[in-house]
Amino acid sequence: MFMVAYSLVGVVLSFIFVMVFVAFFILSERKVLSYMQIRKGPNKVGFIGLFQSFADLIKLIIKTKINYFQFRSVLGLIGTYLIIILSILLCFLYFDFFNCGSGDLSILCFLVITSLSGYSLLMVGWGSYNKYSLFGSLRSSFGSVTFEACLMCFVIVFGIVWGSYCFGGGFESTLFFSYLFLYPLWLLATLCESNRTPFDYAESESDLVSGFNTEYCNVYFTCLFACEYLIIYIICWFSASVFSNGLIWWFLLFGNIFFFLWARATLPRVRFDYFIGLMWSVMLPLFAFGLVLAF
Repeated sequence: MFMVAYSLVGVVLSFIFVMVFVAFFILSERKVLSYMQIRKGPNKVGFIGLFQSFADLIKLIIKTKINYFQFRSVLGLIGTYLIIILSILLCFLYFDFFNCGSGDLSILCFLVITSLSGYSLLMVGWGSYNKYSLFGSLRSSFGSVTFEACLMCFVIVFGIVWGSYCFGGGFESTLFFSYLFLYPLWLLATLCESNRTPFDYAESESDLVSGFNTEYCNVYFTCLFACEYLIIYIICWFSASVFSNGLIWWFLLFGNIFFFLWARATLPRVRFDYFIGLMWSVMLPLFAFGLVLAF
């Protein structure tokens, strides 16, 4: 009973810590984007704008919306709750990693949790009475499926090579060159899963909407927005845990985070048919070839 209560408290504290980090992650993204565009970012709320994200949070929460519930509206709410639950489960893996070491099947648990994100995106888009939101959710879900294909190939074969599906339990210097080959491919795949430029297909210039969250506001939009950045941070942590250990882990973690910020500021959006050809005809075979090198 004590261990259950301890785990629950740890997960809650991990979730709070990650959400506070997400607030500053959003602020740092706005700062990096502003300096890359040669302008000033948020600098009015608090000291050098440190409390801008918290002010935006309060502004979003106090907004109101009159809901006309039908069956599709319920699907949208279920999708929002599902992505919140998935984020909490990812925080459980995060707490387990820093508390007492990861379990033997922690990477497989990560694979299962991320595989369910496509369903939440579909329900959120379908629950909106907006066909462009539905189109955006379909594109995002297909991007998640593409990422899962690469992740499944990566996880299963590397688990066989390592003899373990534990976070950080299989990093070996003998596989260094195969890591160098796989890491750039892995970064591109993570951009696909997190709906970031150049693979942010939730949005589209022809649709002129923000994506599957167009019809959402107040708390529901805040949850969708925050969970998106939480998943980005968890993906950066996962990448650092798999590809490194020791002091290099911290360098790779913050390097991954900055890569997401830099990619949004510099890379253009790729056409969707080019994206399909790149992921399924080029990257997936290269991933398989890189995993063969690991042997």
